[in-house]
Amino acid sequence: MDKNEKIEAYELLNLQLKGLLSAQNYTISNLSNAVALLWATLPHQVFTGFYLFNGKKLILGPFQGSVSCVEIALGKGVCGEVAKTSIPMIVENVKNHKNYISCDSKAMSELVLPLLKDGKIVGVLDLDSSDIGYYDAIDQSYLTEFAQILCEMTDFEFFKVEAKNEG
Repeated sequence: MDKNEKIEAYELLNLQLKGLLSAQNYTISNLSNAVALLWATLPHQVFTGFYLFNGKKLILGPFQGSVSCVEIALGKGVCGEVAKTSIPMIVENVKNHKNYISCDSKAMSELVLPLLKDGKIVGVLDLDSSDIGYYDAIDQSYLTEFAQILCEMTDFEFFKVEAKNEG
């Protein structure tokens, strides 16, 4: 896909997300539909999903693709780094990243974006590709917008209630 095709695909993706989420704001439903939309739109993915922050650690949320880690501590792996700093991260080659957690040997590159609600981290969006160097600034820009739309239209209250009940 060339640059213009990629931009057009992302513009359509973000419009579709707005339409998909406009009627309600349920956390699990919105995240499930958002990840299905990403999975159907982006080629070469081996994992596309969400990790939700329960106040202590990241917990695996709705996803598409191969199995993945269930819990990730803040600061551990790319997802944990992004959750700790709220700074998006592109890893061109996961084999060369010293803090990478390997859940699937097919993953070669990764893009992780923070999910921020009212300025606070509620989770991360994690995308893994089977291609080295798959993600770039265009992906980061449009997927940051995707994450912002999702956070604006999702309450995240369901997960907060679960976290309060955790020991």
